[in-house]
Amino acid sequence: MAASDADYMEFFPKPSPYDNQRAAMDEIRDALDGGRDVLFEGACGTGKTLAALAPALAHAQAEDKTVVITTNVHQQMRQFVREAREIHDAEPIRAVVFKGKGSMCHIDVDYEECQVLRDNTHELVDAERDKRQLEERQSALLDEAQAGDDEAADARQAVMDELEAVEEELDDLEDGNVCERYYENLVGDNDDFYQWLYDGVRTPEDIYDYAEEAGLCGYELLKDGIEGVDLAVCNYHHLLDPGIRAQFFRWLGRDPEDVVVVFDEAHNVEDAARDHAAETLTEHTLDGALDKLGETGDPRAEAAERVLGAFRDALVETYEASFGPGGKGPARAKSAVESNWADVPVANDDRRDDLTLSFLQAYTGPGISEDVDDALGLGEYLDEEYEDAYRNGDATTRRDCHVLAAAEFVEAYVERGGEFGQYPTAAVRRDDRTGDVYGRAELYTCIPREVTTDLFDAVHASVLMSATLRPFDVVGDVLGLEDPVELAFGLQFPEDRRRTFAVDTEPLFSSNREDPATQQEVAGALRDAMRFTPGNCLFFFPSYAEAERYHDMLRDVDGTRYLDEPGVAAEDLRQEFVADGNGALFTSLWGTLAEGVSFDGDDARTVAVVGVPYPHLDARAEAVQDAYATAFADRDAKHGDGGGRRRRGSEDAGWRYAVEIPTVRKTRQAMGRVIRSPEDFGVRMLVDRRYTAASRTGMRKYSVNSTFPPEERAEMVDVDPEKLRFSLLNFYGDLEAYDGDPPSP
Repeated sequence: MAASDADYMEFFPKPSPYDNQRAAMDEIRDALDGGRDVLFEGACGTGKTLAALAPALAHAQAEDKTVVITTNVHQQMRQFVREAREIHDAEPIRAVVFKGKGSMCHIDVDYEECQVLRDNTHELVDAERDKRQLEERQSALLDEAQAGDDEAADARQAVMDELEAVEEELDDLEDGNVCERYYENLVGDNDDFYQWLYDGVRTPEDIYDYAEEAGLCGYELLKDGIEGVDLAVCNYHHLLDPGIRAQFFRWLGRDPEDVVVVFDEAHNVEDAARDHAAETLTEHTLDGALDKLGETGDPRAEAAERVLGAFRDALVETYEASFGPGGKGPARAKSAVESNWADVPVANDDRRDDLTLSFLQAYTGPGISEDVDDALGLGEYLDEEYEDAYRNGDATTRRDCHVLAAAEFVEAYVERGGEFGQYPTAAVRRDDRTGDVYGRAELYTCIPREVTTDLFDAVHASVLMSATLRPFDVVGDVLGLEDPVELAFGLQFPEDRRRTFAVDTEPLFSSNREDPATQQEVAGALRDAMRFTPGNCLFFFPSYAEAERYHDMLRDVDGTRYLDEPGVAAEDLRQEFVADGNGALFTSLWGTLAEGVSFDGDDARTVAVVGVPYPHLDARAEAVQDAYATAFADRDAKHGDGGGRRRRGSEDAGWRYAVEIPTVRKTRQAMGRVIRSPEDFGVRMLVDRRYTAASRTGMRKYSVNSTFPPEERAEMVDVDPEKLRFSLLNFYGDLEAYDGDPPSP
């Protein structure tokens, strides 16, 4: 069947697809029809979103399913909205864009308070309805009684008694806490809202503004009106958190097997899944729990206080012991602790972690399990009390139950902290308000498939897409995908309009980054890039500190230098840089500009990644590496490294899966910031000997060349640093890109 005849073309709003898009849509449609997952890598700017959405929507329409597309990148969310609007204009679909309650709430209450307000408001509206019905009934019976019907008189008296009870209930409910906006949702006619909602594709901000003006709760209207939509746009949170996912699917009116999921920027699912699985408990929560236990006369309080008090003492003892010489903590002294959480490693290779051991030492009682059970029971009782108090108006806010939260965490930490793939840790931070240092315990899940396998097994099928998803076998292993369809499409744009140079500078190992000769060689390559690029240059470094170093070293070069700094919003800087036309932006590869941000056309012509930007390997990252080493040793030995060499076993598997492949993915993402359309042109530079083809034999275990996909390796041209200027000059000169005479080498 020709692409123009395919049913998915109804949902493809462009005049015609690229050849790669057409091929991808055919294969994705076939895979979804067979209920198979898809791993889809497509180069930046090649239309992956539409290539996944069009066949997914066609399949969902034919099989009565809903498509959910999700991302963790804000710019991609905006792109989804634009493309959903284009689809809607071509083939009207019912589409919604979903964000969490916190970003849409008009009265700024948390989830628990919102639940109580909703329930109270429902009860109030139900009671008002009952009152109206009873009043109508008693009025009718009064007419019948006045006409001489004795049975009607008796029935009316029963109705009047019931009416009196309802009026008393109403008095209590009106004194309690309700949400006035949600009340208007329940008593009003919302047809106009839903007509407006589905006349286009509305953002959460659009819905908030509509509801703000109308005195409604837009979030609840959206939840109540999304059943059976064709397309839902959301963030990762709605799918990776099991509890939220179950609720979200209920709102959609779909069982999991009736949902097709499209993950964009899917190379980020691995980290996001780990973060969503993490469980934490702060010292403040423990203090709140112990304060409450000291106030209650419940007989279970003594047991709860024994176990939670011992855990609190153990946490403090553990992080206090980390300060000073020889400690495991992030600071040499308590005075050096800052406001961001910093891990205090507690895990041990041959026994339980230090926090658990300290807890076992501190605890005195008949048994931890028995006392935890009492703490859980008491916590559940107190939690119900808090809800009743808020519901009845005896409290103005819905209190969190610290006893229940602490007991649930301690149970999980003790029972699961020693299991494979679990990383127990502590952390400290300084309170910005009080200046006090306090601690946190955490149970971190190292293996993402322990979180994601249930999701991918439950839904009908999924499409995971990214510009940097390969190697596919690693994605399947890490996320728990069984026999997915694998699609990979490189840049279809003209090859003569791009160059990728692997610049043979000294490798920027951590041991020689301070070497002046190495720094001068790297700075020379960047200097040539700035001089011989007819436009802006975008430079990515392993850290903000390295970015600042080379920003300062290149102060002698013509053109404006822009320095991206940590903790400073980058968008204003990006816009200023884009408008310059002859500048260089220095930033970290691990910052916000390396992915999800486009530098189209003249925005940037040359992009460079300097060094192999491995992340800082703290104890948490090493725990992930160790877990991967055990989990994937056999798979890695079987598949090799992508360049014809076999790996050497578990140690290499951990490094490759947890460090090298994610780092090269980030590098490839940064390279994809330029060359975004067939008319675009530019240069990608990899400034470090480890990227060169020659390094595969010359440096072997340090080389990262073979970690790139084959067609990308084929485009990499090894260049000596002293010849880089001529390579740049020839490329841009051949394209007649210089405004006037080219610079002299």
